[in-house]
Amino acid sequence: MTQFIAITLNGLTRGALIFLVASGFTLVFGVMRLVNLAHGALCLIGAYAAYSIREATGSFALALLLSPLATVLAGLVLERTVLRSTKGSDMRQALVTIGAGIVIADQLLAQYGGHSYEVTPPPEIDGSTSLFGVVYPTIRLFTMGAAVVVGVALWFVIKRTRLGRLVRAGIDDRDMVAALGINVDAVLLVVFALGALLAGFAGAIGGTNLSVSPGDDGTYLLSSLVVVIVGGLGSIGGAALGALLVGLIEQYGLAYFPTYSVLVTYLLMIGVLAFRPQGLLGRAG
Repeated sequence: MTQFIAITLNGLTRGALIFLVASGFTLVFGVMRLVNLAHGALCLIGAYAAYSIREATGSFALALLLSPLATVLAGLVLERTVLRSTKGSDMRQALVTIGAGIVIADQLLAQYGGHSYEVTPPPEIDGSTSLFGVVYPTIRLFTMGAAVVVGVALWFVIKRTRLGRLVRAGIDDRDMVAALGINVDAVLLVVFALGALLAGFAGAIGGTNLSVSPGDDGTYLLSSLVVVIVGGLGSIGGAALGALLVGLIEQYGLAYFPTYSVLVTYLLMIGVLAFRPQGLLGRAG
């Protein structure tokens, strides 16, 4: 039972981290219908920025607060120079953002080298906590708490604020919203900046839980794509559910049938595509 509890906690932690990574991608891809395959590179910028700020200032709080701002700046440049010129063409957006992501990752590799780094957490969350009879790293519990806060905040913004109503209305009937005198482009730019902010925060948390290494951008992007497919396009609740399922199944697979664990996540994705193509909480049509 102790082993099962530890594995379950690992799955919840993994799911929380995947949700943090996928939340910004879900917001941009699912809500705005922008194919930003440089999302993983934005997460990597956030991770390296958090490491640099932590090393320069010694403050973990500053690293979490300021590193997302670096990704917002990079995201706005990306939106203005790449995505805006390819609007309306999903294939062109996919190709140019893949290229942009490769360029960003290579520039980070040139700057930081091929070494792995870690965003060192403060002593307050760097120890262990006894939970359900299991001694568990406190930083992982902090990650779960951060994912809950981000998820609730996103749901509130999309469902209960004027910005969320404008975004949903702009997606459904852009011309009507524009006719009311609302600058739809400005609203969507704010949402894109929020998606980039979440990417940076996810990268910082990921660098604290695991490490910051070249190639992590591909891992971040793949996790985001799987979550969008499983949870449903544009659904924050679906992203949370998809991330939770992926995290738990991944950890149970590693513990109980490690030989085939790499296939488990893809079997989940195939099953969802076969029986519910719109995703678990996505809208049909």
